[in-house]
Amino acid sequence: MAGRIPPEFIDELLTRTDIVDLVGTRIQLRKAGKDYQARCPFHDEKTPSFTVSQDKQFYHCFGCGAHGTAIGFLMEYDRLDFREAIDELAQRAGLAVPDGVDAGRPGPDHGPLYALHEQVAELYREQLRVHPEARRAVDYLKARGLTGEVAAQYGLGFAPPDGRLLLSRLGESPSGRERLLGCGLIYDEEGRRRDRFRDRIIFPIRDRRGRVIGFGGRLLGEGKPKYLNSPETPIFHKGRELYGLFEAQKAKRKLDAVLVVEGYMDVIALAQFGVTNVVATLGTATTAEHLQLLSRTAPEVVFCFDGDRAGRAAAWKALEVTLPSATGRQSIRFLFLPDGEDPDSLIRAEGADAFRARMTQAQPLSEFLFEQLCDQVDMNSIDGRARFSLLAQPLIQAVPPGIYRDMLAGRMAALAGLPTPAQRPPVRARGRARTAYPTRPSLIAQAIALLLDHPELAGEVEEAPDDWRRSANPGAAILVQLLETIAAHPTISKGALVERWRDREHFAYLQRLSVDPFLRGIPPDGVAAEFIGALTRIGDEVLKEERQRPLTEARAGVSGEEVRAQLEQDAAPTHPRADIDWS
Repeated sequence: MAGRIPPEFIDELLTRTDIVDLVGTRIQLRKAGKDYQARCPFHDEKTPSFTVSQDKQFYHCFGCGAHGTAIGFLMEYDRLDFREAIDELAQRAGLAVPDGVDAGRPGPDHGPLYALHEQVAELYREQLRVHPEARRAVDYLKARGLTGEVAAQYGLGFAPPDGRLLLSRLGESPSGRERLLGCGLIYDEEGRRRDRFRDRIIFPIRDRRGRVIGFGGRLLGEGKPKYLNSPETPIFHKGRELYGLFEAQKAKRKLDAVLVVEGYMDVIALAQFGVTNVVATLGTATTAEHLQLLSRTAPEVVFCFDGDRAGRAAAWKALEVTLPSATGRQSIRFLFLPDGEDPDSLIRAEGADAFRARMTQAQPLSEFLFEQLCDQVDMNSIDGRARFSLLAQPLIQAVPPGIYRDMLAGRMAALAGLPTPAQRPPVRARGRARTAYPTRPSLIAQAIALLLDHPELAGEVEEAPDDWRRSANPGAAILVQLLETIAAHPTISKGALVERWRDREHFAYLQRLSVDPFLRGIPPDGVAAEFIGALTRIGDEVLKEERQRPLTEARAGVSGEEVRAQLEQDAAPTHPRADIDWS
């Protein structure tokens, strides 16, 4: 997605965005010299180590290492993807985001859709307060133990049974009716248009940014379906959204774990007892998109299911979807409720502390996996263990390569009674053990780090001989490209310069280099000399290698004519390949 947006637009966007103003709307900053400081929003700390530079339009935490531009901050803090962060900044700056197909044509504007859904949500909330039939909805919610406070927190509403609310309030004009029809809030029934949601308690569905993107409705009277969701629209995709995620993150900025339940009422009933880190899938099984969203939300995910056969079957489907992304970095557990209980009834019976204890004792993915497989065969027989191995192998192979998959394979082998690879004895290093000390990056990496942190150094390049440009180190090509970018945009900030590489191979490494600890040891008046010195020493290495090359090639049987031709070719500036590990 990043490559589809012209870099010139991103430069303009970052130029119009003051990162201090942006970050200051989300956390409290205080002036500290020429920069601003705060306690880091990305990890727990008592002493502020989070710094925002207005000059460089860049943030960096010296505690956890988080760093980046205004775009990166929105992606990390608001949990947005790249395009969502661009849209947010563009809206603040009053710019139209170019579309990927035609850079001169604005992309689809979903603002009216979001605005319409907000209007509808407000209408439903109003009906819960004033409609004569709303007493039935209020009585139902009270019977489920919900207070007005939690109902307001989740924006609950009421859709009257006559099916005319939206048509009468928002569909008086042909264009209004078309907008409602386009997002599935009304529909045609035998030539007559009616509201989709009728005689239902309404649950607004919000995205991660808190925008209403759809609705769920619980039927109050008799009939089917008991629960009904909005249809798919340009802003609503059931397989990608999780009900309650916005509210969970609003209740607690940094979530340690997320509990995934089956329905709206489960989420709200648990919130009523203070268990707010709960989300629900929207009437669908867990999808890969759900898992990606959860992986960015918390280090632990607990799936909650009924303890009966149907619940375990649903849990197995969730496990199968989870395996391709299971690396062990995120803890995945399965919580099975006692027979006849749901989250609502269980927390009422046991209390919030006991329910949280159940979450911490939930079954790890690996245990659930092998327990289910062992139950399908006779583990006391050779044939049964062989069958167990055949069932387990494709599931384990679905796990990404790494330590976690190796451990699962080892556990499978132990259960099946298979031999495991012998543990290799530790290899003793010869000589005395060396103590690891932090070291400076390579010369080329130093030059790149200095230029990223101080783009104005591009004007100092002429002070160093050009020999460094002939370096075979691919980092020289990166340095040349950075200098060309700065030459084309002389006032570019550090943030914008780093952002230029977001969709390219070395973006993550360049980000790390731009805040490398060695930069902090250079006094401001020594930065230019450090940069020129690095380029000069790289050039010296190039010259030394070129002086030695004729002798080396002559020893290898290369003719003098070939050597002279090679030296002439080397004298011209080159752009080394950038597909080699130059770090």
